[in-house]
Amino acid sequence: MTFHRFVLAGCSLLLAAGAVFAQSDYPSKPIRIIVPLAAGSAVDNAARIVAARMSQTMGQGILIENQPGASGLIGADRVAKAAPDGYTLGGFNDSIMTMVPHMQSKMPWDIMRDFEPVSLVATLEWGMVVDSDSAIRTPADLIEAARKAPGTINYGSGGNGSPQHVAMAMFASQANIDLKHVPYKGATQAATGVAGKEVQTALQGIATVNSLVQAGKLRLIAVPAAKRMPQFPEVPTVAESGLPGFEFESWFTLMAPAKTPKAIVDRLQREVTAALADPDTRSKLIAGGMVPRGTTPAELRSATATQFEKYGALMKKVNITAE
Repeated sequence: MTFHRFVLAGCSLLLAAGAVFAQSDYPSKPIRIIVPLAAGSAVDNAARIVAARMSQTMGQGILIENQPGASGLIGADRVAKAAPDGYTLGGFNDSIMTMVPHMQSKMPWDIMRDFEPVSLVATLEWGMVVDSDSAIRTPADLIEAARKAPGTINYGSGGNGSPQHVAMAMFASQANIDLKHVPYKGATQAATGVAGKEVQTALQGIATVNSLVQAGKLRLIAVPAAKRMPQFPEVPTVAESGLPGFEFESWFTLMAPAKTPKAIVDRLQREVTAALADPDTRSKLIAGGMVPRGTTPAELRSATATQFEKYGALMKKVNITAE
């Protein structure tokens, strides 16, 4: 081996050793989780609950940074372009991952190529809400009103292609009614819009609307789940109170930039699993209308691919576009 090649080989070994040391020392500084949604949204609430526990066990601060806008594309793009070192992560819902891409003619990133899945952290329970004075008491009432006056009932969402938009478009399609979509800048603003009677209804994550329900500003009229929620046993499912067969839930996932070392991804996945096993963390998630999950990176990658195809077909069927 020539001296030149020896030096190059030595440098390569040093770089490899440095990378291994950096991974074994991870985390050596605070971690940032970018949530491309408004503060107070269901995913934001879930991210803060889980990050608080992970911060304790990892010995480093975990900052939640909200960057709403463009249906989550801007915040997700920051994660995709971040250094793959485990210090910038994404707290995404399945809308950002598997719904919004079908609305864009040109995407700045590819969910399967530009991200490393870490874990499906939780699924989010949903509810149909109206303002506290509304004459609409059930989904059946909503369907009847919409059939009597097509296009006059409006609903709020967190933006075009948001889970709230997709969920209500699914409801309208399955019920064969015409509802008017009013997009807000985030799910929290949409919930406030219903409470303020700017729009008449919405399908929202329980974590987003729970405080307004408890304060008497919103009325929860149904949950789009297979069975009633233990937290609201008196509230019927959508299926039993107006639209048989209708169900909807959404995800909160943790994602890293592509090429993040496997050792770091695996460490993060183990920390998520540990956080979800903590009784206090679990109780906070459940009280907020979330179901703790936890998966391997491979399981999340497979589920993402399945959801991507599912929502692509669905959004084409119900004609959801970037209005």
